[in-house]
Amino acid sequence: MDTAIPSTPVEHSQKKSLARHLPTVARVLLGLVFFVFGLNGFLEFIPQPKMDPADPALAFAMAMKATGYLFGLVKGTEVVAGALFLLNRFVPLALALIAPVIVNIFLFHAFLAPSGVGLAVVLLALEIYLAWSYRAVYRPMLGMKVSAGA
Repeated sequence: MDTAIPSTPVEHSQKKSLARHLPTVARVLLGLVFFVFGLNGFLEFIPQPKMDPADPALAFAMAMKATGYLFGLVKGTEVVAGALFLLNRFVPLALALIAPVIVNIFLFHAFLAPSGVGLAVVLLALEIYLAWSYRAVYRPMLGMKVSAGA
């Protein structure tokens, strides 16, 4: 015999409405992180902590800057994707653009700077959640065999 009290329609709709806003919260969080930290890569308004010159994380960052293009490309991608998330425009495209950056952030912190792995895991979780939320958009792209015609 089930003794659970059935939920009222009001309780059910409140749970449903809360879940409906989770993709928006995830999108805005990703947007803020990437827009702010992307801009910081160009404008340097967040002070950087002192690092040991022998630290491999610092060597990696310096190598990215030394290429002359890679650091700007990554930070530019972060700014554009962050703006798209915040403006709620082309979100599936922004998710696809930022995915390699998030994988690199996660691996960077997993192997070179473990102190920041928490934020990296949160970013990875938000990316996966939003990609799952927009999975219907990606379905045609993941078709095994498709024709090129419109």
